[in-house]
Amino acid sequence: MARSARAQEEIRRFLDIGAVQVAELDLDGDEAVLRPGPGSPPVTHGEVFVLVRRGGRPVGTLLGQVPEGADPRAVLVERARAECGPAVFGELGEPPFTSVVVATRERAGQLARALDSLLAQDHPRFEIVVVDNAPVTDETRELIERKYAERVRYVCEPVPGLAGAHNAGLDAVRGDVVAFTDDDVVADPRWLTELSAPFAADAGLGCCTGLILPARLTTPAQVLLESHGGFAKGFTPRTYDPARPPGDEPLFPFTAGRFGSGANMAFRTAVLRSVGGFDPATGAGTAARGGDDLYGFVRVLAQGHRLRYTPYALVWHHHRETWRDLETQAYGYGAGLTAYLTAVLVNRPALLPAFLAKLPRGLAHARTLTAVRETDVADGTGTGTGTGTGTPGDHDVRTHPWPRRLSRLQRRGMVYGPVGYLRARYALRAAVREKAAQRARAAHGARTSQGAR
Repeated sequence: MARSARAQEEIRRFLDIGAVQVAELDLDGDEAVLRPGPGSPPVTHGEVFVLVRRGGRPVGTLLGQVPEGADPRAVLVERARAECGPAVFGELGEPPFTSVVVATRERAGQLARALDSLLAQDHPRFEIVVVDNAPVTDETRELIERKYAERVRYVCEPVPGLAGAHNAGLDAVRGDVVAFTDDDVVADPRWLTELSAPFAADAGLGCCTGLILPARLTTPAQVLLESHGGFAKGFTPRTYDPARPPGDEPLFPFTAGRFGSGANMAFRTAVLRSVGGFDPATGAGTAARGGDDLYGFVRVLAQGHRLRYTPYALVWHHHRETWRDLETQAYGYGAGLTAYLTAVLVNRPALLPAFLAKLPRGLAHARTLTAVRETDVADGTGTGTGTGTGTPGDHDVRTHPWPRRLSRLQRRGMVYGPVGYLRARYALRAAVREKAAQRARAAHGARTSQGAR
């Protein structure tokens, strides 16, 4: 098929992707409770993405079809009870004093929604710090002062970049654990307790990550992203220990994307500070385009601390809505991946021999990561000739093909990543020099004024 015809076919397939409802279903007790996802309307007929809970905790997802005229609750409860068996949970310890850092930039409406959910947490003792990154208006500061002044602290970080904003938050927090999330999430009421309690149970734990599910699946871009895994990492808790590298992760710890994402992560504060926080030349808002969270994961693991993934710490993420957003995201993911690897090797050269030893497998992994991915077939052969039976959030089962355009952009981003990181480092140094020059000019002006008097 000619490239233009293939591109047109991909566009047609993309535009044909229909909306999917989002709901959650708690199977506890005789009367299972079905409710819409955050910000969603009540469930009706059609396709529904369902988070299944037991004891209030997430245990799985399913993609159900509710026939017209049928009772959505009855249809989905029958599916869920057939597919999601009983779950056994361990006891949670007392969570430590925890700080939550939310970096934001000119998105006061989304920020307010996120803060409302954070203030509703059941955690016994926590604080919230909002970092306003390179603001061009006073909108965020005014929102905090007007609506949240007694519960939320405001910090301004003038240099653009997500990692720099997170470092400013890290400098300001007082908690034993520092959690990070984004301004486009809605946090489950138990999110912070579930994310921070593992630190009390394991003194060697340096980082904990959690589950990220879609708040809405209303546009083709949102459904396509989630049908290829989105940000979810499954429903099985797992601990990664550098003293016992996992046998099924031959690239450990350099496949940091397997560990979690920046919208749902927490660190022991002293540990994150001991490794210097995040590299400010990584992350959104810099020429590196991303990779700040992955950098943090690898630095903590390389220091000898364990990392735990828990699906019980849930945030609902508002995915980007348009094809253009997906293009930006695909390129940014590729760039962030190789930018963070560059940052790790620049800041921790001792890791270079291990990295070089794993490079051949890493290149093979990169080819797989950026491959054009067709839908999986119903018989599970994965040949890409069927309609697919996957659930959004399942990483190895796909309901929609991944377009070649996005794969190409991801590869281009990976080629650009090291260059972007070096550009970001140069820009950061220039910004530091300019700030020093401004301080010197201000001090000189003050001395001159004082001498004139």
